[in-house]
Order: sequence, then C-alpha cells, then structure tokens
Amino acid sequence: MNGQKLASTAIATAVAFSAAALTTTAHAGDWTKVKGIKTEKVYGIAKAGKNDCATKGHQCAGQAKVDNDPNEWVFLPMGVSAKIAGASLKPAEAAKGM
Repeated sequence: MNGQKLASTAIATAVAFSAAALTTTAHAGDWTKVKGIKTEKVYGIAKAGKNDCATKGHQCAGQAKVDNDPNEWVFLPMGVSAKIAGASLKPAEAAKGM
C-alpha cells in the first residue's frame, strides 16, 4: 500500500507543478497576438514582479520591484485603462512633461 500512496502523491505533485507552470507562463504576449485584439501599454498598475517588459530601471518582464510603480507597464486591451484608477498611457517622466 505504501507504493500505491507514493505513486498517488507523485502524480498529484506532478499535476500541481504543471498547473503552476501553466499559470506563471501565461504572459500578456500570449493573448496580445490574437488577431483583432488591439492593445496598449498601461503604466502605474502593475503588481511587483508582474510587469510585461523592460523599463529604464531593468531589462526584462517580471522585474518590477513595487506595486503600482508609475514607470512599470502591462499590456491591456485598448480602452480598458480608462476603467482603472491610477492607470496612465505614459510613464511618470513623460506624464510630468505634459
């Protein structure tokens, strides 16, 4: 019976890790390529570690250090940002210059 329990535990663990991998690898780029969906960069609403790409402070997606940094961005379908408090279509430096 221990062998059966071990096999069941191993299968459950593999399923859990697979599900976790699927959820963490689904980036905006996956849905932004869908034909007909127009997107825009929306600044100031990304959670720490959930930004979509590089900024002046780093070179890659997922490197935002704090929530709602006004220079970090995510892709969203065009027009959605108008419904989100704190969202901007320009980074903080560009917004100040206007």
